[in-house]
Amino acid sequence: MKMLFGVLILAAILVYGSPPRVLTGQEKEGMVKYTRDFRFKDGIYIDFDQVRLNKPIPKAKILTSTDYNDKDFFKKILAGDNIYFYDGMGVRQEVAVNSIWGYSRNGILYIQIQGNFNRITFVGSICHIVADVTYYDNRYYNSPYGYYDPYYSPYYSPYYSPYYSPYYSPYYSPYGSYYSPYRHNATRTELKQYLIDFESGKVLEYDIENTELLLMKDSELYEEYARLSRKKKKDLMFVYLRKFNEKNPLYIPVE
Repeated sequence: MKMLFGVLILAAILVYGSPPRVLTGQEKEGMVKYTRDFRFKDGIYIDFDQVRLNKPIPKAKILTSTDYNDKDFFKKILAGDNIYFYDGMGVRQEVAVNSIWGYSRNGILYIQIQGNFNRITFVGSICHIVADVTYYDNRYYNSPYGYYDPYYSPYYSPYYSPYYSPYYSPYYSPYGSYYSPYRHNATRTELKQYLIDFESGKVLEYDIENTELLLMKDSELYEEYARLSRKKKKDLMFVYLRKFNEKNPLYIPVE
């Protein structure tokens, strides 16, 4: 039996030029293990299924007057309300920009969150992203008296802010900081972290609960993480994401 096995191996080497490779886990024909050197196909990804299959709408099928070689190609075509393209059957299609998943430029994925396209810097079975998120503050319109008391809410106080200065005083304004009947709704943009489950495409907030939820797919890692104190869990969230991706690598289809 051993001699027969050796003969089969030798025959395979003569035919293929190298020993046959045994496929394990998710790895199979037509798929490659994701590494930092991997490049996604450039184009528009309408939904997450196209991302998983690595099959975007290529530039050549997008109807636009923008030069395909323009370094700001995606920025320009995504500035409008709609994108027009030809599908696989050659039929002209239309899709709203605010409904698409994202795009790939130079092999790097950008996902749309709240109308902004943010680069996914950590890709794996669990992805991590830092996104620009806009918050709308309409506190001044919630008061029937037309003023706002900073001491009423724990989220707004000159002393609560990390940028607090001892020279700042809410009473300094000659018009009064509390009365502002003409003040419009304020907006602010902050950086917020998210997780992306590459199996389902779900985008989750980056917190302990969601980290535990995703780690459940690996019982050993989940049990190890669950035994940690809450402080340790918070400090080691990203470490366990890396551990998960190392044990459960992502495979992407290629042609």
